[in-house]
Amino acid sequence: LAEQALAAVVQEAWINGVSTRKVDELVQAMGMTGISKSQVSELCKGIDERVESFLNRPIEGEWPYLWLDATYLKVRKGGRVVSVAAIVACAVNQDGRREILGLGIGESEAKEFWIDFLRGLRQRGLCGVKLVISDAHEGLKAAIAQVFSATWQRCRVHFMRNVLVCVPKSHQALAGTLIRQVFLQPDADSAHESWRQVADKLRPKFGKAAGVMDEAEHDVLAHLDFPAAHRVKIHSTNTLERLNKEIKRRA
Repeated sequence: LAEQALAAVVQEAWINGVSTRKVDELVQAMGMTGISKSQVSELCKGIDERVESFLNRPIEGEWPYLWLDATYLKVRKGGRVVSVAAIVACAVNQDGRREILGLGIGESEAKEFWIDFLRGLRQRGLCGVKLVISDAHEGLKAAIAQVFSATWQRCRVHFMRNVLVCVPKSHQALAGTLIRQVFLQPDADSAHESWRQVADKLRPKFGKAAGVMDEAEHDVLAHLDFPAAHRVKIHSTNTLERLNKEIKRRA
């Protein structure tokens, strides 16, 4: 029983990002002999099995909305510190239940990585996807088109960052206010009309920003073809923002 309690404490500490040295201090504070790095690793093997089981579990039922977002982590590889993408897939089923369906680690620019990750979700049973919400990363965008027969929603938050980069800082507040007027429209028709009006207002002075709007119109407003009650959640990848912050914190 004492061994089981020790294993549970060490595993919980490790999951919460406690360093090996501090795990040793914690064990000693509990009145037990210290614990080595190798012992911590051995005790935590059970976590790896639980993680593998979670990441490879069958996906049942239909999941109409799928969010995909990557957060970037520093890892050691061949003696160097490199940046890798940790992509998270979150979806909502027909009962309104939200779940993390998967997580993958790979090279940030590799289209093949995105394709393999999405195919893995499909092979595990993911079906019924009607809308995929993500950033406009070219590799990810191409993978979504190749793997799913679904509408693509370009994350509105990421789009705003992309378009405002094309406007001088002194005019970004005004441009942002103009573009946000589009998102206040009550239906798809009025939103599309407002979008084109705003793009035309920006065109004389900020032609590049207007061009970005011209290209992105249907992808940024795709969520308007879905039920009004769902739109506040499906227009961006904000659903994953807190989770990504937690991944970074623990990593």
